Amino acid sequence: MNSRFNPPPNWPAPPAGWTPPPDWTPDPSWGPAPQGWQLWVDDAAAGMASEFPHESRPAAAFPPGVPTAGLPLQPGVPRQPRPWFKKKRFILPGAFLLLMIFIGALSGGNNDTDRTPTADGTATQATVQEDAKTPEEIAAEAEEAAAEAEAEEAAKAEEERLAEEARLAEEAAAEEAAAAETALIGTLAQQNAYSQTTSYLSTLPFSRAGLIDQLTSEYGGQFPADDAEFAVARLEAEGGVDWNAEAVEAAESYQELLPMSRQGLIDQLSSQYGGQFTLDQATHAVDTLGL
Repeated sequence: MNSRFNPPPNWPAPPAGWTPPPDWTPDPSWGPAPQGWQLWVDDAAAGMASEFPHESRPAAAFPPGVPTAGLPLQPGVPRQPRPWFKKKRFILPGAFLLLMIFIGALSGGNNDTDRTPTADGTATQATVQEDAKTPEEIAAEAEEAAAEAEAEEAAKAEEERLAEEARLAEEAAAEEAAAAETALIGTLAQQNAYSQTTSYLSTLPFSRAGLIDQLTSEYGGQFPADDAEFAVARLEAEGGVDWNAEAVEAAESYQELLPMSRQGLIDQLSSQYGGQFTLDQATHAVDTLGL
């Protein structure tokens, strides 16, 4: 006859068909089997178990490979307490706390980065608001800019006007200098008349009128009267002639050729047929000679 394992009613019910191995021992927490309880029975004696009503049995540890979860426990047999870290009232809050710490760590690392764009955005918005101008301010700035442009244009025009005036004045001064130079030296004909004037004076004494007659005479220089006048005027302007000295020299020449009285010498010096000196020049010459 076959024998089977017959656990007591206060032990956890084993899986169907399970047979303890030879070295197996029951968990001490199950408690002892009832007095006279047979752990091994014949199949024919299976009904003997009915003498001890089967009730809920406690779940306990069986050898490896034998599931014990959900095994019914016998009333009065205390359930083995689970460790505190396996209880839901500790697991759920702990998991939630760990989740919050993890999220805080992630968000905390980006605080500076998140704040920077916000600060930049705020600063940019504040700058835009500060840069925003009212229509009155825009109109005032436009009017001011126009006034500045007008003032600059007026200043530039005044500067150009002054520069043009300076240029014209410089040109006029240059023309006057050229004219003065031309007037001073005269034309080529006038320069020739001037040269001949100095040549005559270096040879003979002449009065002003006598020198012009010599320059214009057909037997003399034959210059036009204007050129002869220019040559004598230039000579006077340069201080190249002293008519009183010329009169004295002429008086001396007359005295050497023909001795004359005081009045006769004055008449000869001032006559239009003689020296043609002025009366004052002739008198000066006679006085110089001591007549």
